[in-house]
Amino acid sequence: MKENNEEKNLEVTGFIAKTEQYIERNKKTITIVVCAVVAVALAIWAYVGLVAQPRQVRAAEDMFAAEQWFNQGDFEKALNGDEQFMGFNDIIDEYGCTKSGNLAKYYAGVCQLNLGKYNEAIDLLKSYKGKDLFTGSQASMLIGDAYAEMENPSEAVKYYEKAAKGSDNFIVAPTALWKAGMMYLQLNDKESAIKAFRTIKEKFPESPEYVEADKYISYTESL
Repeated sequence: MKENNEEKNLEVTGFIAKTEQYIERNKKTITIVVCAVVAVALAIWAYVGLVAQPRQVRAAEDMFAAEQWFNQGDFEKALNGDEQFMGFNDIIDEYGCTKSGNLAKYYAGVCQLNLGKYNEAIDLLKSYKGKDLFTGSQASMLIGDAYAEMENPSEAVKYYEKAAKGSDNFIVAPTALWKAGMMYLQLNDKESAIKAFRTIKEKFPESPEYVEADKYISYTESL
């Protein structure tokens, strides 16, 4: 037993000695690596604190006027701004990598949709990176609306289904399912239409679409 302990002690001592020798031989390289890691960490900290955060604050401030125009339904002005204040297009160009710049893509997509510029709306809404379930799913549903307006039900239904699957929200999901059902009717896909309407009945009894679902199930079955 004593011999085993002595052997283990020798192994540990040898390992420590080798480690010290390695550090001594590679002292310069290790120092450079450590300094590089510290430099990168400091650069990231400086960028976030001195550039990214102040830039986000400025973006939010500059977008305030555009949001007010959007809420008033002045979509053209919300998009392009005026001589004094930026519109969403300017915010995207100036602050595209910030949270506000990303949100401006969503707002701009809704504006383009309301102005009847459907391809532009689709491009903007697809570029929006929705972090929360509501706006992410809402963006998918709006893309579906744009395709529906362009009389492309096969593409529209894909995004309505995506919106419904991406959210359990009692506003977005049943509305997206309802719109999907209507697109399936246009595509003469009765089975999928009935499935969409029945999902509303089963999962969203509190939604406005629930009231009409039975009627449309019966209508679809009679076709």
